Amino acid sequence: MMKKKYFLNANIIDPHNAIEEVGGLIVNEEGKVEAAGKKVNKNNIPSREKFIDLNGKHLFPGLVDMRVFVGEPGYEYKENFKTLSNAALAGGVTSVVTMPNTIPVIDNVSIVDFLKRRGRDKSKINIYPTASLTKNLEGTNMTEFGLLQKKGIIGFTDGTQTVQNTRLMSRIMKSAYDLDCLVMQHAEDYELAKNGMVNDGIIATTLGLHGIPDLAEKIIIERDLTLLEDFNCRYHISQISSSKSVDIISQKKNVVDFTTGVSINNLSLNENDIGDFRTFLKLSPPLRREEDRVSLIKAINKDLIDVIVSDHKPEDEESKRLTFSQAATGASGIETLLPLALELFHNESVKLFKIIKLLTSNPAKVLKTEKGNLTVGNDADFCIVDLYKPWVVKKENMYSKSKNTCIEDKKLQGKVTNTFVKGEELFKI
Repeated sequence: MMKKKYFLNANIIDPHNAIEEVGGLIVNEEGKVEAAGKKVNKNNIPSREKFIDLNGKHLFPGLVDMRVFVGEPGYEYKENFKTLSNAALAGGVTSVVTMPNTIPVIDNVSIVDFLKRRGRDKSKINIYPTASLTKNLEGTNMTEFGLLQKKGIIGFTDGTQTVQNTRLMSRIMKSAYDLDCLVMQHAEDYELAKNGMVNDGIIATTLGLHGIPDLAEKIIIERDLTLLEDFNCRYHISQISSSKSVDIISQKKNVVDFTTGVSINNLSLNENDIGDFRTFLKLSPPLRREEDRVSLIKAINKDLIDVIVSDHKPEDEESKRLTFSQAATGASGIETLLPLALELFHNESVKLFKIIKLLTSNPAKVLKTEKGNLTVGNDADFCIVDLYKPWVVKKENMYSKSKNTCIEDKKLQGKVTNTFVKGEELFKI
């Protein structure tokens, strides 16, 4: 059993409990939250007890990242549960939702058992696996939602794939409604996006690369939200990237109930950052125009976007250091999710409370899990952050197995100094 821990003089933000104040946190012997907020101060704790003085640093609930690719099983050379867990802790992330795009695909009960065992044995963070919507990600037959959910699957998605068949999508939604399952869709119309690598626009033309039009995203979102009017299941758009998608979401927000995510990459970067064929910035959805990026930030402020994700997709150097058309899609981003999001606070685009809400309590609410808060009696999963600490992103300092960051050498402000899971300190700089 651990000793009781007292943290004082922190700037605490816990959106779930509407806390934004100077105060402290008490973690009990079981690693649960005993008290949090301004009522926890020097006068209210036993005088003989030692406490940790945070000197005004910020204390947030552990981040919940809803879109993470782990290499196990099949791609362990890119990332495994152990390296993912270390990278997550360095970024203040204590809970992750893993995607089913593995070898074999997570589409049956026996693989889920393996996954949960591996996650439990090798990882120090909370792992919430998803299973695929369709068998083998082929987009033709539905997986057994009921059985998989009983095994502890938190939601269903084809990860980087999209269900193209409208009839199948309507069946999926009907089943999801009957079983109260979460459906997460990566929105991209294949025919429109065919062979595309970057945003369809001037940059694509300049570099001589096939473009992915924003229409490809909009059409799927529009279709799914129209279906949702009839089936009304728990539905989440994994990530949006364009102002066209924002417009659709704005129109439908009062008609049907759904949630929306956005990748930190699309909030921080635009297509111009690709520069001279920088393959580390080959992402899905692609980086769009600056106008789209600004539109996404406005959408956050209007409560049209619910969740910010890292879209952490580790790729080894061999699969990135190729020509743009051959290079793998995706970037490693779980360690830099919070510091990049804090940029939006530092440049006064989004309030700090809202940023933390989109990284903690909102994703937990979508997933229907107890994480992402400092509620009394819940696991003490939290991180301590020096909001103004300057640092530079260097791949050699990254904990992830694959170092394919989009933002090598970028100067950031705000660093996680400590991360705790169930009251135990698992990361410290």
